[in-house]
Amino acid sequence: MTNRWVGVTVDCVDVERVADFWGALLDRPRAESRPGWIYLGRPGDPRPRLVFQPVTEPKIGKVRLHLDIAVDDIDEGIAQVIALGGHLTGERHDYTEGVVVIMTDPEANEFCLVQYY
Repeated sequence: MTNRWVGVTVDCVDVERVADFWGALLDRPRAESRPGWIYLGRPGDPRPRLVFQPVTEPKIGKVRLHLDIAVDDIDEGIAQVIALGGHLTGERHDYTEGVVVIMTDPEANEFCLVQYY
């Protein structure tokens, strides 16, 4: 049996807003989707598909699984996230191999911007 990672599903109250944020940040086009849901990418794409699933309850607490997004310039990456409606948490970690900054999407789902040196 072969197991394959094919996607990540994000629960969100405002599916359009969150999908637009991630689509713009990762330059991922929308694909055919179920009613009320939005898919970025298609099964079989070289990158895993992102799926935005509607839910009625807002996020509570820290996300236990998150995406790491590599950027060429951490300051430009932060500015892009903020311009798209995301937020800076203020948490930053500097390591010898690079820097990690914790950001959130418009519904406060955490993710890391990473600039490798």
